[in-house]
Amino acid sequence: MLTPVHAQFAKPEDAVKYRKNSLFVMQQHWARVGAMAQGRVPFDAKAAQDNMDVVSTLAKLPWAAFTEGTDKGDTRAKAEIWKESAKFKEAADKFQAEVVKLNAAAKTGNLDNLKAAFGSAAPTCKACHDNFRKD
Repeated sequence: MLTPVHAQFAKPEDAVKYRKNSLFVMQQHWARVGAMAQGRVPFDAKAAQDNMDVVSTLAKLPWAAFTEGTDKGDTRAKAEIWKESAKFKEAADKFQAEVVKLNAAAKTGNLDNLKAAFGSAAPTCKACHDNFRKD
């Protein structure tokens, strides 16, 4: 199992790029699973598993890049991330726990399992965006 990244960034803008890129790639794979769970595209068990493997890895990465000094520049991060760091960490941890469950559900190859787990995981993603991301 991969461990979370504890990255050291040369410049604050490097940390911003790192987290934005990891979140962007994760969202691309998340959306593919979501489309299957929501019936917008046909269910493909192998594709769901493959995409969730990527999401599971990426879900561990962006958090280390929310360091002091990365609240400025090309970012949509709200100041609440640093003002309410315990709440932000709790939201990130909850999301990661739901991703583990969703990944396990994808590995069953069962659409109903995937739908149920996605239904539980999606609100954790949205909650973090609602509380900690600028529009």
